[in-house]
Amino acid sequence: MATRGRSRLVDRLSSITSKGERLAVGLMSGTSCDAIDAALVRLSGPRAERSVHLEGFLAVPMPPELRDAVRSARRSGAAELARLSIDLGEAFAESALRVIEESGRRPRDVDIVGSHGQTVHHEPPTASRGGATLQLGDGDVIARRVGAVTVSDFRAADVAAGGSGAPLIPLVDWLLFRSPGRPRLMLNLGGIANVTFVPDELGDVIAFDTGPGNALVDEIVTAATGGRETFDRDGRRGLAGRPQMDVVDEFLSDSYFAARPPKSTGKERFGEDAALRLCRRVTGGHEPDGIGERGLQDLLATAAMITARAVRDAAGSFTPKAREVIVSGGGLKNRAIMSHLTALFDPVPVIGLDALGMDPDAKEAVGFAVLANETIEGSPGNVPSATGALGPVVLGKISAGL
Repeated sequence: MATRGRSRLVDRLSSITSKGERLAVGLMSGTSCDAIDAALVRLSGPRAERSVHLEGFLAVPMPPELRDAVRSARRSGAAELARLSIDLGEAFAESALRVIEESGRRPRDVDIVGSHGQTVHHEPPTASRGGATLQLGDGDVIARRVGAVTVSDFRAADVAAGGSGAPLIPLVDWLLFRSPGRPRLMLNLGGIANVTFVPDELGDVIAFDTGPGNALVDEIVTAATGGRETFDRDGRRGLAGRPQMDVVDEFLSDSYFAARPPKSTGKERFGEDAALRLCRRVTGGHEPDGIGERGLQDLLATAAMITARAVRDAAGSFTPKAREVIVSGGGLKNRAIMSHLTALFDPVPVIGLDALGMDPDAKEAVGFAVLANETIEGSPGNVPSATGALGPVVLGKISAGL
């Protein structure tokens, strides 16, 4: 029986890799855990000339009970985390099935699913201790429900090789968005912001987390409204406020910002606790739910400036000059952050990923479809100069769904 199962898996993987064109689903849930992004993509061409066509994209709202469970995961026990991983696997699978159906395809048309999972803990390596990272969302559940070979838990192999397991999108940035002779800075504004300097050669790629993206803004709004709102829609409040530049400078004195890449971070450092400290510093000791609308505007303006300054300072210190800055992620819709970025990078243009023909919200989900395809081909998916790993490694765990 075991031999027969192995034979079926080998035959299935061989069938996928023999195809010149593959259909893949990429699944991503970021640190804000507000939605599961599901992208259906058609992949073709050799690695260095990879062609990706986005056939469908959905941002499926995270069920409130799952969102609450994720946000309290740091205080959960083993039994709760085990159950949460299964429940998230079901939610990811449902999101995959929805994007397949709404794209006019059938599950049996799909060759591969790549699922990033939901990060509940991220601990970069130090000089004395290796890193640790945990993404939940059981890949076997996804594989069984969708019926496709599924790659999940992408970060663990890089961590085992001495890296921090992040960022993992740099290879995708280089494969899909390099422009010979015109280096680009690819900026993703998720909960945590990350940049990839994309030159002509893969070996010259530089990528790292710059610090908070939307995390501070989202945590402040959530606390100030008692959870009725979870983000500053269009950056309206931040635009109406005035940033306290002395507080911005003080926040950016955190040792993370001066540390040289490779480096990564998470909401453990720039999440709820950091947002509360920032609030008290801006308001003279008050909590977010007691500062009033004007105080909230100034606080969000300060948080938006911290995000923008962290990105610009990092690019100036750690990457060669790019010809343009290409932005993706939810922060692209925050006009306060974007206005600061535009002013800080001037005269280098700051534009959305849609200018290159891709939905900016879909980029990371597309990225994990591409990385899953690399895994199935047996190709490394990390960029050691970005993660700090000792060398290139094939990423992820394969669930057959047989």
